[in-house]
Amino acid sequence: MQYHIYSDYWRFRHGQPSFVMAAHVPTFLSLLSTAASAYPAIAKFASNSSAPPAPPAPPPPTAPSQQHTSNALAPSAPVNVPGSLQPQSNNGPVTMGSPPNQGNPFCDYCSLRPKYSDSGRLHPYCSKTCASKDKRKNWTPAMGNQPPQLAVPGAFCEHCLVNVKYFDGTKTHPFCSKACAKKANRKQSLNVTIPAPKPPGICQAPNCQSQVYTNSNGSLGEYCSIAHKTLGETLCLMCLQAPKTTLSHFCSQTCIDKVEKLGSTILEVPVGHVTFKSVADQFKSSWRHNSQCPSVRRIYKICFPPSSLAAYNTYKSSVEARGQFASQGRSAGNENRRWHGTRRECHLGDKGNTQLCASSTCSLCSIVKNSYDLSLFGKKTGWGRFGRGIYTSSTSSKSNDYSQNDCKSNLKAILLNKVVVGKGHKLTHDLTSLTAPPHGFDSVLAERGGSLNYDELVVYTNDAIRPSFLVMYEL
Repeated sequence: MQYHIYSDYWRFRHGQPSFVMAAHVPTFLSLLSTAASAYPAIAKFASNSSAPPAPPAPPPPTAPSQQHTSNALAPSAPVNVPGSLQPQSNNGPVTMGSPPNQGNPFCDYCSLRPKYSDSGRLHPYCSKTCASKDKRKNWTPAMGNQPPQLAVPGAFCEHCLVNVKYFDGTKTHPFCSKACAKKANRKQSLNVTIPAPKPPGICQAPNCQSQVYTNSNGSLGEYCSIAHKTLGETLCLMCLQAPKTTLSHFCSQTCIDKVEKLGSTILEVPVGHVTFKSVADQFKSSWRHNSQCPSVRRIYKICFPPSSLAAYNTYKSSVEARGQFASQGRSAGNENRRWHGTRRECHLGDKGNTQLCASSTCSLCSIVKNSYDLSLFGKKTGWGRFGRGIYTSSTSSKSNDYSQNDCKSNLKAILLNKVVVGKGHKLTHDLTSLTAPPHGFDSVLAERGGSLNYDELVVYTNDAIRPSFLVMYEL
């Protein structure tokens, strides 16, 4: 098309037939490039060329000069010759070498914020949110099973409260997946319900609507009486309706059976509960580093199926039979509670999230689901100061050093475990070759001193330990 423009213009200026131009196109293009590089004033000439042309002058007796030819051709559309320098001009809206028009600089969806620029590339939207909204707006079933999901109110799965609800093209389902749907239905079939929170000023005890007790300083309590305060602090962790029995976290065999049918799961412990206080106090009192002890925000009871607990109890009984610890005023098998920090990929333990993730590399969920596994030893740390074993500590701040979030959360996770210590062998120096406790002992007690700054307890069998509580605390 440019050739025709030049041909018509030449014919207009010199009165020659248009077919003459076809033979000289390469020459004219070369002249154009030279003139554009050497004479910036061409752009000014181009901007003034909109005026009606003067009547054609008589043909010159000689061929036009190169300068005259380039000036005559300047008003036509620019020609980009590869390798040539394209001059810039401020005398017109479009000049040779101007960057391509980027169009509207604002987001194609909201038209409020500038488009996002990434390493010189200009994206059509200001953010991922606007990109998702625009794609969802234009989505049709022919484009796939599920449109882009948005974090809008009510869009989250009613079971895990983390993933968005599944949309099949016509209907939004209450759950994010079949797995969550099955787990929610299983809990409903077991009549597992969580009482709705009561407004401030109303007694928190089950089935009580009385006004709470007012303290001498004018502040409001949480219960209407001492009896209801005691009830609230000792509620069954399953039904949250009746008081638990003395040696259990549950009120009856019925609730125990319901928990066992859930398999590996966690149950949130109410903040005012005696169990919450016991675990939180141990976390605080065993924080021995110089840093300030963070606040405990949530505590969950970890529940296992009977088969997993049976292996632990059998091992504890065998250790007790050898050591006779109960007769010495200790717990059976010299059972103790010890801390363990590990890696968390998901949001297990965050507000409202009791759903274990399916990732095989999320150490926290793997431990809560299946307990500890010695076959995985060394995959995270690479070695063990006291050999191939499962490491815990009585010092919460030491285990905190091993607690790691691979997700965005304002809380960290740590596990409080039941450990069968039995007869422990004390060590103060490294012994990396161990694969079992020394003969006649059930565990290794690594004491502070030498290369160790804080204590460690090491057991060498999976059956010697079970996670008991998941503790969520501030970063």
